Amino acid sequence: MARSVDRRDGAPVDGGTIQIGIAVDVPEPWGGMLTRRRAESGDPQVVPAHVTLLGPTEIPVAALPAVEEHLSRVAARHLPFTLHLRGTGTFRPVTQVVFVTVAAGISECELLAAAINAAPELHREARFPYHPHVTVAQDVAPEALDRAYEDLADFSAMFEVDSFTLFSHSGATRWQPRRDFRLGG
Repeated sequence: MARSVDRRDGAPVDGGTIQIGIAVDVPEPWGGMLTRRRAESGDPQVVPAHVTLLGPTEIPVAALPAVEEHLSRVAARHLPFTLHLRGTGTFRPVTQVVFVTVAAGISECELLAAAINAAPELHREARFPYHPHVTVAQDVAPEALDRAYEDLADFSAMFEVDSFTLFSHSGATRWQPRRDFRLGG
């Protein structure tokens, strides 16, 4: 029996599950530069530069309307804020990750992430405490991690965050933006 699919990302819409994620995009010119830097490190997970608010989470497709309604309420209750990315950090030796640090806007990201995670459909046990950052190298050779850490040590970008984005992934396609949610209503 053929399954109907969502035209936006190829995910089944007549039952089944879909993988979603929620993030703040890093705008240009910094977003493209950080995305290229991640690709240059040899990282196979090349996705547009972002600060994750909810990592990959599988939910029933039928739950999407409730999730989107929850995200609308979350966005309406939070005001736009300034995000300052500056320098690099790493999670080594726990995980093989190098990232650009969030120097300002940390508490705003933490509050958004907590509010998003409060929905029953989205709640999941985290392996690690939430730490807003922009991954620039992950699970690559130690030399590539070192290079990313050193090359971006002086990186700095400051921009206004006025929305976050719901992404979906069906397994057959890359992560696709599904809907933006404007902060402050």
